[in-house]
Amino acid sequence: MKGYAGTILRLDLGSGRIEKQPLPGRLAEDYIGGRGFVARLMWEELPPGIDPFDPANPFITATGPMSGHLLPASGKTHFGSKSPATGGYADSNMGGHFGPTLKYAGYDGLVLTGAAAEPSLLVIDDESVEIRPAGDLWGMGSLTLEKRLKEDFGEDFEILTIGPAGENLVRFACISHDFGRQAGRTGIGAVLGSKKIKAVLVRGTGSLEAHDLEGLFEAAKKAFAAIREKPGFLGWTPEGTAGITNWVNEVGAFPTRNFQTSFSDHYEAINGKAVIERLKVTDKGCFCCPTPCGKYGRTRTSLGRAEVEGPEFESIALLGGCYDLQTIEDVAYANYLCDELGLDSISGGVVSAWAVECFERGILSREEIGREIRFGDLESLAYLLDLTAHRKGLGDPLAEGSKRAAGTIGQGSLDFAIQVKGLEWTGYECRNAPGMMLSYMTADVGPHHNRSWVLGHDVVGSAASVHDLIAGGGEVKKLPKAVVGGQSKNVIASQHLRPAFDLLGVCRLQFMELGFEVEHYEELFRLCTGRGLTWQGLLETSERVWNLTRSISLREIPGFGRDDDYPPARLMNDPVPNGPNRGHCLSREEIDQLLDEYYDARGWDRQGRPTAETLKRLGLEDVAEKLDR
Repeated sequence: MKGYAGTILRLDLGSGRIEKQPLPGRLAEDYIGGRGFVARLMWEELPPGIDPFDPANPFITATGPMSGHLLPASGKTHFGSKSPATGGYADSNMGGHFGPTLKYAGYDGLVLTGAAAEPSLLVIDDESVEIRPAGDLWGMGSLTLEKRLKEDFGEDFEILTIGPAGENLVRFACISHDFGRQAGRTGIGAVLGSKKIKAVLVRGTGSLEAHDLEGLFEAAKKAFAAIREKPGFLGWTPEGTAGITNWVNEVGAFPTRNFQTSFSDHYEAINGKAVIERLKVTDKGCFCCPTPCGKYGRTRTSLGRAEVEGPEFESIALLGGCYDLQTIEDVAYANYLCDELGLDSISGGVVSAWAVECFERGILSREEIGREIRFGDLESLAYLLDLTAHRKGLGDPLAEGSKRAAGTIGQGSLDFAIQVKGLEWTGYECRNAPGMMLSYMTADVGPHHNRSWVLGHDVVGSAASVHDLIAGGGEVKKLPKAVVGGQSKNVIASQHLRPAFDLLGVCRLQFMELGFEVEHYEELFRLCTGRGLTWQGLLETSERVWNLTRSISLREIPGFGRDDDYPPARLMNDPVPNGPNRGHCLSREEIDQLLDEYYDARGWDRQGRPTAETLKRLGLEDVAEKLDR
């Protein structure tokens, strides 16, 4: 099968049974790759109703047809399982070099079931597949472990690791790779930890067959040249995702102090410019990336020094904004701690900020916590992150995520636990951004900007620079109330567009940030695989996958539906107290209007269930039948 490696590697960790299955042609045709493979295999192979930490919960790794070919930004890898965070469908992706190397070893995907009897390494060396004991490595940090394994096995192995958080089944534990790439969302690292796999190593020395190798080579050269000629190329690359910090704060969407407000007065101390001027050593890109958004740097703080990739915008927003750290050095060090401990820096920041607010309100005492904690204090954040990763004391409920922790601690703390479906919110405050609010509410894995980003639509016509926002005397101008109705069209279009790149195995940033034309993807896919795929056909596949992932959560979570799509009470009840969006809030009635319009446009009922007609239209007849049962 051209473009693909042609094989899915299956391993039962309990019995040690290894199976190398030919990649089903129908799977490739109907689901393309990456996230599509994860979703379909999850539907077929996840035993309904099991616990996420049950050994039968499959851990799925999948690449796309364009992964590993010498094409722009073709280094994406996807991971999927039943989510420890939400109990429903989960996937998470990362860049780096693991996916391409897995394909060079001969595999489009890896499916792990069962659990090893002891802490173990999975070592894939072309056709050789081994489980090796790793008891002496259990407890090591993710970054420290990767360095150790590179020394032991060699630089030509690409490595996935988990830290103490994954070992201790923290529900927002991540998988780390390449000293700073993370599959961070949905708790996927905890699933690997439940299977006692401390690391996965792969070395691949094979090649990939393309339908038209010479044509692909020429088209790829043109594609790289086209990206370099884009007007935003020199503007985007130097600061990467951190470069959006100023704009997000200026439009009043920067989450601050556990989302109590949406505007920070110290943003210039933690923005992209600060990363470049005070941290950066070098740019760092993923496989075949012409726009290296990673920034590898050094930081020095009261707690010590560290080398770290980033921080990227999301870590800036949730550690520097939500937890209110005051300097880029402190944000970078907190980012390093999350990476080393194996914690998602997004959920790590939000859960820790929730704990501080509980302390400030008197819900948690100093004795319960073990010390005083406060916003903006790196030492107290480091303390909370360590407790969480090791499930010590207060860290045990915090390791469950803010929704479950609030259920344990009570006293109204769920109202300001900033999550949907059990997954913490990412880096955009939405009380005057109804489209982005709807994107978060309806994202299939829980609130995630990867699934849909329409904040630009929400703020069109509002101020776009500091000079426009700041009036005389430093007063911040208030922005008008955004229009609530008519949001579903943009949100659904974005929910099909952004994850579409996850099917191909390429990064979306060249298209989303630079405007790299869709015609390139159509041509490159055809030259890789020999199959014609129009852009519209890609979006239709993305819609199929979206409805399938919703169906998985409907099957797995009792009573799942509309109630699971509501945002936290704070974002419906508490007007923003300061900044450009002061006084703004979306009411429960407006939230219901957003959901009603969205469900109608999706072809779902008013409880958020895809109708049988919708599923059948998308070629999901078997899903419709099973859900009906």
